[in-house]
Amino acid sequence: MMATTSVVAFVVFSCKGKLGEAESLNLSEMPVQRVENMFTVQTKNGVVIMRTVANLTERYDKDTLTYETFPKGIAVYSYTDDGLLETTLFADNARHETNKRTNVEKWAAYGNVEIENVIKKQLIQTDTIYWDRTDEKLYTDCYVRMSSPDGFMQGYGMRSDQKANNSIILRPFNSYAVVVQDTTAVVIDSVNFIGPFPKKR
Repeated sequence: MMATTSVVAFVVFSCKGKLGEAESLNLSEMPVQRVENMFTVQTKNGVVIMRTVANLTERYDKDTLTYETFPKGIAVYSYTDDGLLETTLFADNARHETNKRTNVEKWAAYGNVEIENVIKKQLIQTDTIYWDRTDEKLYTDCYVRMSSPDGFMQGYGMRSDQKANNSIILRPFNSYAVVVQDTTAVVIDSVNFIGPFPKKR
């Protein structure tokens, strides 16, 4: 009889411990969805215009806001209307939020952000970048480095179209540019270039 009582007491104690752990969880701070090795593709008229890769995506749902975080980094590849790779973005972390009432979307990428226009061979490096999807603009007020075959620029604050084709640093300093260029030089898009297939040996 004594043995039975002690076993019952042990079981009750064990269950009470688990209930205490459950009560300490704040469900409002937990993600409603968690996706590992995410891969998404966006198309337009059957042509890929964007794809996104992330090792981990966590989705949260609040009263007026839905947002996703990418705590293990994100990679975004943007294509031209002809399906050629045009722009890449890599960052250590990112956040995408949507206001439920206004349906306005905001993107932010931060931590070792690198945006490259692979066709023009232009590289933008900064700590934080924002993407206004409605106006199709990239912007930041942080320190920015921009390099290309035409020169090097650095400063604070940047505005650009979403493909990083026309980027302007708002407060530049210690920058330089190549003024004279060889007009006969041939520029090859090495990323999208498809040359002759090698002969089989």
